[in-house]
Amino acid sequence: MFKNQLKTTILLSFLFGVFLVIGYLLGGQSGLTIAFIFALVFNVISYWYSDKLVLKMYKAQPATKKEYSNLHKMVEEISHRAKIPKPKLYIVPDKNANAFATGRDPKHAVVAVTQGILELLNEEELKGVLAHEISHIKNRDMLISTIAAVIAGAISYLAFMARWAAIFGGRGDGRNSNIVELLALSILAPIMALIIRMAISRSREFIADETSARLTGEPKHLASALQKLEDNSRKLPMRMGNQSTASLFIINPFSGAKMAKLFSTHPLTKDRIDKLNSMKL
Repeated sequence: MFKNQLKTTILLSFLFGVFLVIGYLLGGQSGLTIAFIFALVFNVISYWYSDKLVLKMYKAQPATKKEYSNLHKMVEEISHRAKIPKPKLYIVPDKNANAFATGRDPKHAVVAVTQGILELLNEEELKGVLAHEISHIKNRDMLISTIAAVIAGAISYLAFMARWAAIFGGRGDGRNSNIVELLALSILAPIMALIIRMAISRSREFIADETSARLTGEPKHLASALQKLEDNSRKLPMRMGNQSTASLFIINPFSGAKMAKLFSTHPLTKDRIDKLNSMKL
C-alpha cells in the first residue's frame, strides 16, 4: 500500500509542477493565478455536489432497510471495521454488475450498487466489493481525485489560452513568442495532464483493493468478484451515464469500448486479481 500511496503523491506533485511551469511560461504570475482560480471554483462546486449529480445521472434510489436488510447489515459491519460512519445506500436500476462510492467526506458518503451486481455475486464476493467502495471513502479518494481534477482542469484552461495566444501572435506582454511552441504546448499539456490524472486513478484502485482485503481478511473473494464483474461488463455495458464517470466504479462499466492503458481509469483487472491473490495478510 505504501508504494501506491507514494506513487499518488509523486504524480500529484508532478502534475502540479507541470501546471506551474506551463502557467509561468504562458502568462507569468497573473496567468497562473487566473487559471488556478478558474479550475478551483469549478471543481470545488463539482466536489461539493458530486453525490447528488451522480445519483441523479444513474437514476439511483435509496435502498430501504426493509427490502435490503442484508445489504445494510454488511455495509454497517464493514464501516465499523473501517472506523467511518455508515454511508447511505443506493440501488442503480441497471443489469451491468457494478458499484461506486461518492460524497465529499466520510460523513456525507454514499455507496451505490446496481441490480446486476446483487444478482451476480455471492455474499462473500459482494462483501469484498462493498469493502472496496468503503475503502475509497476511508482513504478520501474523492478529495484526491478532486485535487487532481483541479490541477488538470487548470492546465487545460492554460492550454486553451495558449492556442489563442498562438492565433493572435503572442502573450501580450511585450516578449517575443514562438507560435510553434505555443501550439505544441496547447496540444501536449492537456494530454500530459490526462495521463497523470488517470495514473492517479489507477493507483487509488490498487489501494482500495488492498484496503478491502484487509477489512474483510479475504482478498480472494474480491479477486473472484472482479473477474465476474469484468466478464459481465464486457457482455452488458452500462446503458446510462457516460465515460466521464467511469473512474467512480469498481470496474469500468463502459469497458465494451477498449482504450489505451495510459488513458484508462482502472488498472488491468488481471493485474488487480494477481495482486489480491498474492496478498499475505
